[in-house]
Amino acid sequence: MSDQPQHVSSSDSVHQLQQVIRTAFVAEQLEKIILSKYKGHETGLEKIQIRSVSLKNQPMLSFVYRYQTRDITKNFLLNDALAEIAQQLNAGFKQVNVKDASHEYQLMISKKGKPLLSQMLLQQAGRSSFNGPPASQQQALTTATASALPNSATQQHNRTKQRYVEQSRPFLQQLGVTDQQGQIIPAMSRKWKQINKFVEIFANAVAQAQLGQQDGISVVDFGSGKGYLTFAVHDYIVQQLHKTAEVTGVELRDELVQFCNKVTQAVDAQGITFYQGDVRSFDPEAQRAAKSREPHSSGIDVMIALHACDIATDYALHTGIRLNAAVIMCAPCCHKEIRPQLKMPTLLQPMLQYGVHLGQQAEMLTDSMRALLLEAHGYDTKVFEFVALEHTSKNKMILAVKKPQNAKKQAEVLQKVQELKQFYGIEQQSLEELLGVKDD
Repeated sequence: MSDQPQHVSSSDSVHQLQQVIRTAFVAEQLEKIILSKYKGHETGLEKIQIRSVSLKNQPMLSFVYRYQTRDITKNFLLNDALAEIAQQLNAGFKQVNVKDASHEYQLMISKKGKPLLSQMLLQQAGRSSFNGPPASQQQALTTATASALPNSATQQHNRTKQRYVEQSRPFLQQLGVTDQQGQIIPAMSRKWKQINKFVEIFANAVAQAQLGQQDGISVVDFGSGKGYLTFAVHDYIVQQLHKTAEVTGVELRDELVQFCNKVTQAVDAQGITFYQGDVRSFDPEAQRAAKSREPHSSGIDVMIALHACDIATDYALHTGIRLNAAVIMCAPCCHKEIRPQLKMPTLLQPMLQYGVHLGQQAEMLTDSMRALLLEAHGYDTKVFEFVALEHTSKNKMILAVKKPQNAKKQAEVLQKVQELKQFYGIEQQSLEELLGVKDD
């Protein structure tokens, strides 16, 4: 049995949150709901994402149950949806986030099973009537939220910005981003912004790596999902740069691979293919040989891996380095490898005694070591936040662009990695092992 109390949903805080959802839904102000931190017994279930939809002119709430290897969608009328949220809280979800047009609400279930509800404005910090977190914490969340969730004024401003993908492109209609008239479907407006933001980052990296000087550009996208970004990158290379594209999407879920290949055929896109597999099983070089293609450059030009879980990020980074990728774009998540090894230095013990701080430190240490190892292997590396691709706080990107390698610099950077390992008592880090880096 789960340690979650069986009647969490009967608390006043849950009832208050249900009323918030009801009011926002009726007023057509509800933007999204996410249930996360699942501790129940449903195998593979990670989170539930909920949004407003209209089916046959009937307002409903669409639930996407996200599992490790598949998604399941169910649609509910309002009252049934509220009952389902309550049931899922009883079943093991520890956190609910709700956003309407002006506020964000967060319900957290404590270890003792007590629901705690907090509220904050999206545009300014301020303590809520639910006694939410301190204003400084609210400001931090407000800043992050504002970057990912534009208000109407920002959306109006964005209409005049440069678009790296034209709204009229046929693949957008096939993917459900635009309607038959080429207009952005309202529910996909945030996705449309995210696509352009990602391609903007991609375009700047391609320019820095001077890939535009080549006749063609090759890209491998690990964990390509429904192909939003894979198709967008292909489109940018062909339509904006006027280059030959060799783009490969690699996805573990076969139903999404089949879907994306059908879209490829429907829009008659040349030079884009999707394969079933993951970063450990897919070999770009072997795939090229099977196609009997002569590569226009050694290895691949761009390696993309967004939200690769735990050490899958390390395998992706290693693949990029091994294949001499000019650009590596990686968004890591689920930093599990380092945390169990992490020993608290005496100086930091008062800070790291709190579990949330220890987790944040492990995440920062993991990605810092990855960035340093990339630098040691001849990459100019940046670590920054970008617009969340799946409406998640896991929006950190490691961006690496190839540069001339310096043996002295490499030794200095590797020494920094060893010093970090020694300071925190780390014995194993997967990327370091894959690269064959030895301790001094």
